[in-house]
Amino acid sequence: MRLPSQAEQHLAPPGLRLENLSLTYAGVLIFEALNLTLEARQFSVLLGPSGVGKTSLLRIIAGLEAPASGQVTASDGAPLAGRIAYMAQQDLLLPWASARGNVMLGDKLRGKRPDRAKADDLLAQVGLRARARALPAQLSGGERQRVALARTLYEDRPVVLMDEPFSALDAITRARIQDLAARLLAGRTVFLITHDPLEACRLGHSLAVLAGSPAVLAPPITVPGHPPRPADDESLLHLQGELLRRLAGTIPA
Repeated sequence: MRLPSQAEQHLAPPGLRLENLSLTYAGVLIFEALNLTLEARQFSVLLGPSGVGKTSLLRIIAGLEAPASGQVTASDGAPLAGRIAYMAQQDLLLPWASARGNVMLGDKLRGKRPDRAKADDLLAQVGLRARARALPAQLSGGERQRVALARTLYEDRPVVLMDEPFSALDAITRARIQDLAARLLAGRTVFLITHDPLEACRLGHSLAVLAGSPAVLAPPITVPGHPPRPADDESLLHLQGELLRRLAGTIPA
């Protein structure tokens, strides 16, 4: 099999296959034989109660944690290393660095010359052109998350992992940044963890629920239409109800 070139990898973000993943923690089985396909160029969303291993699953995909068994592979056969950007729940901005400096942090850590023009363009795209020199303490919570989103985009990776990145925001700010993320991450392979059924329905092409002990996956739900979907879309109400039933364990997994 011919592996794709670096340019081809960026132009055609891969799908991901999670095959027979198992995880134990302190001798306790968290999940076992977990299988999930994340389609290329789509938002896949995972919901579930605390403690079922959602963040650990994201870390396994990112190569930051090893499963007890199983593997994560890309649909194009190429290694995933170097092709993943990670956006955490906390913005993790360096308090002594400006918004621009935080966006360029990856290049600085790699010893690569930062691209100031690229950083400024991304800050403009997230509506923070005038705040490029501001320190994190001078930014609102929503502005800090927009800086974190710009930093994720600066990495320019075809696969993006997001661990409840908007959960600390108020409802209006969260909706605005959901819209922004849907627009700016369109065309990439995105895996989002959230506790919010509405957020899942607005952003996801495919929704999965991880629940139980040990945790198992319910059959994924395909959401019609294209994100970001309007919050008042009546068709989302049924989906939210189904997600809540699955989260409550009232229907079979």
